Amino acid sequence: MDMTERVSLEGLRYAHVVAETHSFSAAARACGVTQPSLSNGVAKLEQRLGGRLFDRSPRGVTPTAFGARLLPLIGQAVANLDAVTAEANRLTRTDAPGFRLGVSPLINPALVARIYTAVCGLDPHRELVLREADMVWLQEALNGQDLDVILVPAVTQLPRHRHRIIDREAVVLIDSLPATRCAEPVDLRSVGDREFLLVPDSCGLRTFTTGLFAEHGVHLHPAASEPSSYSVLEQWATMGLGSALLPLSKLSAPDTPHRRLRCDGQLVQIAYEAVWRPDSPLAEDIAELADVLTDQRPDQGAHR
Repeated sequence: MDMTERVSLEGLRYAHVVAETHSFSAAARACGVTQPSLSNGVAKLEQRLGGRLFDRSPRGVTPTAFGARLLPLIGQAVANLDAVTAEANRLTRTDAPGFRLGVSPLINPALVARIYTAVCGLDPHRELVLREADMVWLQEALNGQDLDVILVPAVTQLPRHRHRIIDREAVVLIDSLPATRCAEPVDLRSVGDREFLLVPDSCGLRTFTTGLFAEHGVHLHPAASEPSSYSVLEQWATMGLGSALLPLSKLSAPDTPHRRLRCDGQLVQIAYEAVWRPDSPLAEDIAELADVLTDQRPDQGAHR
């Protein structure tokens, strides 16, 4: 029996996700298996290939010299296998199924409207089934094939999936200080000493906010109070209980006092991405839809 026949496809997928996440525990969560199962699968693959793919240290997981040569080939093999599955599903499909789209509550409603219009314009006609839910449920439903595509803030890694940034929007600062819609943008570093109100991290806004501060080396001071919704977040910020960041579309009214946020000379924006499984029977249709939405994306200037 030659080596190709003895290589486990499951082991290849496990190794590929470890290479993407740089973590055995994160890879196990992404693959929906226990860490011992994933580690055992990688170990068996290494035994078949004749060398270790990864080194583990307190600093994380890094490829060995052997792995650095083989992991790109493993990634290509996994992508090709997914493409075979997706194309087979497409060729054997006899109908024109609708798109089951899951969206985070943070998504700009105008973007959802654009998606609806784009789907209605497809030939043949497709139905669009929408489901709004928190990020964890959306990811689980996508992995369980209960959804075809999800639309979420681009704030977390989702290995083994295809991604496309399809929209961005401005992030604004809300506080108790007077402001107008035409007020000058405020710099992130100038508000680093304030306490910020944060909603629970079910929609991606908290992850975005903490990641933004960390990326630019600004210490984030979370407020003791924790609102449960965008409207309460806005109300408490205007009352002086803390400052808050929100996407522009989540303001309760266009004339709500706010200032756009800037850092290092660029306006800060939050990105929204479409995410789907590469082996989905609708993979190429979703990619085509994402192309249409990307081409229609309004020009919003500089971004994070």
